[in-house]
Amino acid sequence: MHTFINVEDLGPLDKAMAEAFEIKNDRFKYQHLGKNKTLMMIFFNNSLRTRLSTQKAAMNLGMNVIVLDVNAGAWKLETERGVIMDGDKSEHLLEAIPVMGCYCDLIGVRSFAGLTDREYDYAETVLQQFIKYSGKPVFAMETATVHPLQAFADLITIEEYKTLNRPKVVLTWAPHCRALPQAVPNSFAQWMNAADVDFVITHPEGYELDPKFVGNARVEYDQKKAFEGADFIYAKNWSNPGVTNPADYGKITSKDMSWTVDTEHMSWTNNAKFMHCLPVRRGLIVTDDVIESPNSIVIPEAANREISCSVVIKRMLEALNK
Repeated sequence: MHTFINVEDLGPLDKAMAEAFEIKNDRFKYQHLGKNKTLMMIFFNNSLRTRLSTQKAAMNLGMNVIVLDVNAGAWKLETERGVIMDGDKSEHLLEAIPVMGCYCDLIGVRSFAGLTDREYDYAETVLQQFIKYSGKPVFAMETATVHPLQAFADLITIEEYKTLNRPKVVLTWAPHCRALPQAVPNSFAQWMNAADVDFVITHPEGYELDPKFVGNARVEYDQKKAFEGADFIYAKNWSNPGVTNPADYGKITSKDMSWTVDTEHMSWTNNAKFMHCLPVRRGLIVTDDVIESPNSIVIPEAANREISCSVVIKRMLEALNK
């Protein structure tokens, strides 16, 4: 595996899941794979779980780790082509990327959507430059449009906590005070479509995700109807994806607080487990009583980030060591 961006990159999902549980039972089993190998983690944006879980996974696999915060301690990087660099950006990504590649064996990239230019964001402009110019295997630690390590961890968590062979999983939009990207819901939808679950997406009208991520999911605009009989509720805000109206891309076009997941919402479900990728805005996305309830699995979900990342890095190391 040379790149990891989407669920298809992982190959057969049943094999990847079996590998995840094997690693969870013995996190240091494949430590020999990373000996004398270096992972470079490049952050254009803030991180807590991604930074910690990815570094821990790489260390479990015997790797050295270099962490670069592009906005703290490095030259400011220009990402656009054909510009006159007379501003505050001293180095172009096209020179920086191959230099970074000189110092490592694998590269993880985290770069959020700008939410102003849909075409630029959905082309994954920054990530694709790393893939093209670094000369090294690259995996996504959240990009403008996807967060596959999170979605993989979500699927591992659902597999651990499900009580039915084919549970009903609901992705619900919830209000937020800031415009957030669609990366987490996009990937969650993509991975749930690939899994054996009954998958429903619910959100206000106008917040439709890109069809390539929605796939075969049922879209239900009535949140209560969507929640009925659900085994897992995955709450997440996203700004307007601009599918129905491109001019709305990246904007907050609804702040409807009736979509906040509270005890009444959860009472509509089949005693569902509550999930969220974190960090979460309490009182906006979810109420205290729900996220602190016994049915909240946000902490085990976060812990599984180490496992999902371990599988991805292991696969890349195996390819390097052939």
